[in-house]
Amino acid sequence: MCALVVRGAFDAHVVPACEAAGGRLAIDWAPTTVIMERIAAGASADAVLVLSDAMDRLVAEGRVEAQDRVAVARSRYGIAVRAGAPPPEIGSVEALKATLTGARSVAYSRTGASGIWFAGLLSRLAIAEAVNARATIIPQGFTAEKLVSGEADLAVQQISELMVVSGIEVVGPFPDPVQEETEFWAAPMRGRGAAAARFLASLTTPEAAQAYRASGLTPAF
Repeated sequence: MCALVVRGAFDAHVVPACEAAGGRLAIDWAPTTVIMERIAAGASADAVLVLSDAMDRLVAEGRVEAQDRVAVARSRYGIAVRAGAPPPEIGSVEALKATLTGARSVAYSRTGASGIWFAGLLSRLAIAEAVNARATIIPQGFTAEKLVSGEADLAVQQISELMVVSGIEVVGPFPDPVQEETEFWAAPMRGRGAAAARFLASLTTPEAAQAYRASGLTPAF
């Protein structure tokens, strides 16, 4: 079970490398919040990749051994537009507020880490009512797809998740005063065998680090 944040790097490197070595990956892609709900309801997997605080909870619950977890990548939040659209100004907090309140519709995810963070940011900036009145809020998945479909003209998500979608352009990260960096960890679930350990080892190779950087992430190892 794997958070969407690494989808680009997995598609480009991790999955092909696993298959080239004779392995096979069956990945259940979902936001960390959904993964945690599924685990609480009894779901299991050989390995999980989730936000660091969620991994801490899995350790506390005895589902993961603390010594087995590895830091994989760090991510930042950003904004994208449809390819060819004029890039809006987001270089300062005031410019960001004007861009968000002036947009026809902003797409963000209800259950993803980015959507939860963005909803809180809107409240802190005192623009939640104005933005949400026209927002395109999806249950989960890639918000930039709503740019391609024409349902929104701005998409908010982890930069690496925005980059997965073709036909869009990432404008850039949120300005530093309101930016937040998230870290993702992976671990085998308790009692899993050598295959899970081999998978974890493949996530921290130099080749994997290169794939993370190419997909908008920062390696965390």
